Amino acid sequence: MTNVHLIVGTLVLVGYLAAAILSIRTLVTGAAFSWQKMLSYGAATVLLLQYMLGFSLLSSDKDITATHFLIALAAIIPVGFEHGYANTRESAAQRRLFIAIANIVTFAIVLAAFIIGEANGS
Repeated sequence: MTNVHLIVGTLVLVGYLAAAILSIRTLVTGAAFSWQKMLSYGAATVLLLQYMLGFSLLSSDKDITATHFLIALAAIIPVGFEHGYANTRESAAQRRLFIAIANIVTFAIVLAAFIIGEANGS
């Protein structure tokens, strides 16, 4: 189960890296891909799956510190900011800016959780 958690964590990391890159591109050029929003929703869905896997491992894996869990759970904040606040802005420029910020912050948090999990798990 730990290997599945690692694989899904890698997918979350790649998903938010792609979302961050695309949102930065959209911020700079003003042009978005039609599937860009679906990528973001997909990455958030895989993150939810990762949370469920992580919670199922709580009782069996004693090597992981609380820091890994707390940082991973902190990713909920920028994801909620993107989907709940940034997408509701009336100005397209504000939407692009807030979505880019949210995706960059989410990627940074997920990367930190991934690094901590890898350092503690090995």
